[in-house]
Amino acid sequence: MSGIALVRKPGSRLAEGIVTHIEREPVDHERALVQHDAYVEALAAHGWRPVHVPVAEDLPDSPFVEDTVVVSGRVAVLTRPGAPERRPEVESVAAVVRELGLKAVRIARPGTLDGGDVLQSGPTVYVGRSARTNPEGITQLTALLPERQVVPVDMRGVLHLKSAVTALPDGTLIGDPRHVDLPGLLVPEEEAGAHVVPLGGDRVLLAASAPATAAMLERRGFATIKVDISEYEKLEGCVTCLSVLIAD
Repeated sequence: MSGIALVRKPGSRLAEGIVTHIEREPVDHERALVQHDAYVEALAAHGWRPVHVPVAEDLPDSPFVEDTVVVSGRVAVLTRPGAPERRPEVESVAAVVRELGLKAVRIARPGTLDGGDVLQSGPTVYVGRSARTNPEGITQLTALLPERQVVPVDMRGVLHLKSAVTALPDGTLIGDPRHVDLPGLLVPEEEAGAHVVPLGGDRVLLAASAPATAAMLERRGFATIKVDISEYEKLEGCVTCLSVLIAD
């Protein structure tokens, strides 16, 4: 599998990004830039062509591009983020997905939806009920993706569904049962261990802060690509947040 990786470099106000469930820590902006470059290079090295959304200096959370759009096939669902200050991030992403030839549709008021609450695995789309994604947003997403099975999921103590659970290439869900109730979870180490990005075949991208999970996945036959995203983890970010993969 290969395709396009939609990404956006952080602006100078990254450290002002929203923090909800963890204590705020200082963010090293220069280190964050280096880490973002390495993240993008890792995607490119495994077949994903980077397409950069323009930097948004006045939008601190904008590198977390996943929250602005959900792509299913050739349909791009432009979200309406639950945090009002993040909603201006969507328009520049909308312009890029249209340039890529995707059909753009929207979540409309009063619905709210963050892409980080949307986990796609085969025909199923799990959607977290969160402070950022409301029932109307889930209803609208269901109508916009009639060919998919949309499954609402309750969660506890995390910002987004994909803060708690993601999916491996074979469809196995990997996640933390403290935060989400889903059957058949493969339980990783706490925190970053629940976050993987399938890159095609048996390859998965995960954070360098989850070495035990990487070892577990390697024992299960997966090839792991590890990246340091420590500055983004200080803002409740993870490897899924920093890109949207659009398969060819």
